[in-house]
Amino acid sequence: MEALRERAASAPEDGAAPSEDGLDPSAPAVIAVRRHGDRSVPVALETGTFLKPGIMRRPGGALRVALAAVRAALCAGDDVRLHVDVGPGAELELVDPNGTVAYNARGGRAAWRASVRLAEGARMTWTEPAFVVSDGADVRREVEADVAEGAELLWRESLVLGRTGERGGRMLASTRVRLAGRPLFTEDLDLREPEVRGLPGVLGGDRVVGQVGLFGRDPGEGEGPDGPDLLDLAGPGAVWRWTGERPYKADAALTPVWRAWGGHT
Repeated sequence: MEALRERAASAPEDGAAPSEDGLDPSAPAVIAVRRHGDRSVPVALETGTFLKPGIMRRPGGALRVALAAVRAALCAGDDVRLHVDVGPGAELELVDPNGTVAYNARGGRAAWRASVRLAEGARMTWTEPAFVVSDGADVRREVEADVAEGAELLWRESLVLGRTGERGGRMLASTRVRLAGRPLFTEDLDLREPEVRGLPGVLGGDRVVGQVGLFGRDPGEGEGPDGPDLLDLAGPGAVWRWTGERPYKADAALTPVWRAWGGHT
């Protein structure tokens, strides 16, 4: 918890100089959850420059938190940041009802970065419905997760190149997941050059990349579909990835996997 607050406190204040990558400094949204008896409770819900976390009511012991936009993003120069800390034995369901749209940067760049920490026995499910990269956008999406032994992270996202009728801009999606301090899943999905991503063996004619990642636990036998879309990791975990042309088809393909692996409805 203290480390989380130190990271939040170190965020630049308004009027500070841009970061070395030229992006405007921003304060992160902070979510910290702890277990109290048989329930998970918030100990920090802090609004950042771009995102505001809010509690959603639901039955059961988990805490469900939704992210709401504070201002329009992602525009040129924006650097959206999110910090999440789930304590021992606590359970968080994080949802982003609206998704993210990276707009035409007109020569600029933008970033969306999240850091997640799960302590021993913690569990987190995280739903991001769509991350849309409009024509002219140039965006970096970074997710870093530290998962303790005995903890579990279930994460679902869809990366969409372009709005309706668009080809889509530039995107580099970097993901780093560590389990008990050791690398479990490391990937740089480079979708910056339309000519390259359109090649056979990359995306071809597809413009949507949808995936469900389970980190810290292997899917049980018969738990979800099998086949070439399933990537078994070197440690406990798996990634199911789908590519296609339409975002709604990604939802249809990913939802059975999400539910089979323990995602909320």
